[in-house]
Amino acid sequence: MAEGALKGLANQRILNDGNGIPCIGFGVYNAQPGKETEQAVLWALEVISATTRQRAPHSSLYPKQAGYRHIDTAAVYRNEESVGNALKKTKVPREEIFVTTKLWDTSQGYKTAKEALEKSLAKLGLSYVDLYLIHSPSPGKALRLETWKALEELQKEGRIKSIGVSNYGVHHLKELLEVCTVKPAVNQIEVTPYLARAELDTFCQKNGILIEAYSPLTMGQKLKEPRLMDLAKKYNKSTAQILIRWSVQHGYVPLPKSVHKDRIESNAEVFDFAISEEDMKTLDELDEYFVTEWDPTKYD
Repeated sequence: MAEGALKGLANQRILNDGNGIPCIGFGVYNAQPGKETEQAVLWALEVISATTRQRAPHSSLYPKQAGYRHIDTAAVYRNEESVGNALKKTKVPREEIFVTTKLWDTSQGYKTAKEALEKSLAKLGLSYVDLYLIHSPSPGKALRLETWKALEELQKEGRIKSIGVSNYGVHHLKELLEVCTVKPAVNQIEVTPYLARAELDTFCQKNGILIEAYSPLTMGQKLKEPRLMDLAKKYNKSTAQILIRWSVQHGYVPLPKSVHKDRIESNAEVFDFAISEEDMKTLDELDEYFVTEWDPTKYD
């Protein structure tokens, strides 16, 4: 779906396997297991944006899919069970919620990857996940490729709808594409105007691999950067909304995270404006290889 046609959180992009993925996800990295994660996910699923309220002031007129419909967790976050508890409590049907989790490095390997998925499914209380990602390439080539074989088999068994990777650089993707039966549908990486990754972006586009953008808000570290603040003022938006919209207009699926209800709602308010081509270029030129925590795309 073209960026201009995206009107809400539930609108989908199409992956290379034909499955749809909501255009913005809700991340739970660093959300504390228990009440904090559970409440944040419930707020995200049920949030009604200010724009939606303006268009349909009466609750009976709200769109069926108004809130976030894409939740992104991981085994290493230690909050899969809390996400699962929220999924049990929400009135949103399971089939309308796109759930992603990730296989941590210590579980890579053919047998251990299969066991890890079963543990994640049990914690989430689900019979399948919509997307399962290898969290990083860190364990090395042999384990990476063993793990991918396991994911391909799990997908055939219906335990996973789509399979992908996270934090893979171009060399990791080339290595995988040489031997895989199923192409990765997704590469989830850190990418922002301050960390543009042009080569990786081009390679993923060429090979039909969707980029998901984690830490799209730079973990708050660039939200008061003067050039970004100038653009936010121009569009009468927050700097966070500008960063999310930049990601959307690049064709990425951003994964903003917050445990605060007002910010969860605000981060969804990115469908009532578009950044001009000139201003997108200005944002693209902010690239300074700004990494918030780690960069496994550089690993062997």
